[in-house]
Amino acid sequence: MRSRTTATLGAAALVVSALLPTGGASAAPATLATPDISLTNVKAHLSQLQSIATGNGGNRAHGRPGFRASIDYVKGRLDAAGYQTSVQSFTYNGATGYNLIADWPGGDTGNVLMTGAHLDSVRAGPGINDNGSGSAANLEVALTVARQNYRPQRHLRFGWWGAEELGLVGSTNYVNNLSSTERSKIKSYLNFDMVGSPNPGYFAYDGDGSSGSGGPAGSAEIEQVLRAYFQTINVPVQDTAFDGRSDYGPFIRRGIAAGGLFTGAEGRKTTQQAQLWGGQAGVAFDRCYHSSCDTTSNINDTALDRNADAIAHAVWTLGGNAGAQGP
Repeated sequence: MRSRTTATLGAAALVVSALLPTGGASAAPATLATPDISLTNVKAHLSQLQSIATGNGGNRAHGRPGFRASIDYVKGRLDAAGYQTSVQSFTYNGATGYNLIADWPGGDTGNVLMTGAHLDSVRAGPGINDNGSGSAANLEVALTVARQNYRPQRHLRFGWWGAEELGLVGSTNYVNNLSSTERSKIKSYLNFDMVGSPNPGYFAYDGDGSSGSGGPAGSAEIEQVLRAYFQTINVPVQDTAFDGRSDYGPFIRRGIAAGGLFTGAEGRKTTQQAQLWGGQAGVAFDRCYHSSCDTTSNINDTALDRNADAIAHAVWTLGGNAGAQGP
């Protein structure tokens, strides 16, 4: 995540009609089954990213070998699972950067649900919470889609962005280089950046504008779906602003509905937030933000597990009615 100064399942199913083609509402049952995402598997991906960083100068930053190795690891897992993947290159600050795009075959390609996370770290450290956490959670959700042979009404696309830490460079490059026709097919973008902070908060992007300016049309529905998962486990959620700090930025600038989750960066947890969520008041959500101690030891397992399951809930709910599903 870029630097800055701080900043009921049944009900959720009803909002899917706003994001599906005509006739989609009746095809989306209120009890759409969502699989549990394995925390063990998500943490195994984080261990791989840590090993990559350790073997490549301690980081996975843009233009460094650790970033390309991270792209190759994620791509290898997705290729083996049956995704159609592509690596897109771009140049920034004299170095080559990469985005990885993975499409799950099937669904309405004119109505794309895209889920993304940045894969790069800063040069100061391995970037395991920022943003190995979002990248690993998204990867395991994508692999679970394949294991379940989930066949949603909408077309599913996943993205892992490069050079986010240098100004949302990779995601901006992707969005700006789509034709207007292809860009118009992306109806929703879900962004997950830092979802395992060690002193976590539980924040959802303010799609409905209840505490700020909100997002493009459709963003309120995304926020409602994400919040619905946390309602089922009795975890309160607070708003976080679309402040341009992560990769939703280029999507909302083009009018694409967006949403996502966040567990906090360098901002300090308030006393009220500690009462809501536990943890330490007056301490940063992530004391290792953008530093060398952002390792696999810098993860709160409970927050990572909850957020991974919430991502799956959003993908399965917003994806629409499942067709063939099973081994």
